[in-house]
Amino acid sequence: MGQPVLILGAGSWGSALALALARNGRRVYLWDIDVDHIARLREEGGNNRHLPGFPFPANVTPIDRLLPLPAGVEDIIVVVPCESLRAVMDRLRENGTGDLSICLASKGLEPDTLLLNHEVVAEVLGDVPVAILSGPSFAVEVAAGLPTAVVIASTDAGVAGHFAESFHNDMFRIYTGDDVIGVQVGGAVKNVMAIAAGISDGLGFGANTRSALITRGLAEIIRLGMAMGGRQETFMGLTGLGDLVLTCTDDQSRNRRFGLALAQGKSEQEARGEIGQVIEGIRTAAVVIELARKHGVEMPISEHVYKVINGEMTAREAVQSLLTRDRKAETVD
Repeated sequence: MGQPVLILGAGSWGSALALALARNGRRVYLWDIDVDHIARLREEGGNNRHLPGFPFPANVTPIDRLLPLPAGVEDIIVVVPCESLRAVMDRLRENGTGDLSICLASKGLEPDTLLLNHEVVAEVLGDVPVAILSGPSFAVEVAAGLPTAVVIASTDAGVAGHFAESFHNDMFRIYTGDDVIGVQVGGAVKNVMAIAAGISDGLGFGANTRSALITRGLAEIIRLGMAMGGRQETFMGLTGLGDLVLTCTDDQSRNRRFGLALAQGKSEQEARGEIGQVIEGIRTAAVVIELARKHGVEMPISEHVYKVINGEMTAREAVQSLLTRDRKAETVD
């Protein structure tokens, strides 16, 4: 049995990553702050709430106590909602960082501070090795062992390679990189664009409109990402264009389904209740608008999604407003 690993966050994605690591022979501990949820995982032998039909093998152990860390754990995969990341890192700090290495697998930005996830970890834990896992990957397909390709990025090539080796197998292909800013911006902002695509499709605007939204959405991601220090080529890869296309075009995406619900006239609360899981794009939209203002970049799709979420516009008014903007040249900047 390989060295044990701890996953923080036992939702659909955390559970899918637990299955992926278990297939590679790792002993996996799966923690969640919701002790009732962990109790159900133990009782049912799997995450039947989020990933029905994929029982946990013997080397996946749900736990409801974070500290002290399970014996031998040095690798920690973090899959908690971004708004909870700081609080969970605060709890982890009580253990002491020691030889810990962190892999961040949630997509989003911290509300209020506008920080990327690796910046939150640095503020709380200091100089610990950190990697980012991102790319086009639905949890149920990873759980099923269907072919998937993602990126693990770190400013330390050794850290990226270490986590890549942990996850990589014939069906879960891992590429490595060092553009931690670009990888995170692409993974976060695509959720906002998926809400926009859901709104468009929900209103019946068709494939032409969806294609235009994806293309112009990518332009917004590139503008913001480069202003924040990311590299343009990153946004043309798996964690940019790849993840954007996946999330905007398939109803497995919670953010896309949220947009579809808004287009049907449902309120934010009604849509949240219907989906029943965290929808990162809701909070991310507000953070993206603040970042766009801070860096002086134009992000009209993101701005309109934000206005629909907050009730300043109806879904139809937002699409009409975008379509009637002044004519301009097609450029990224």
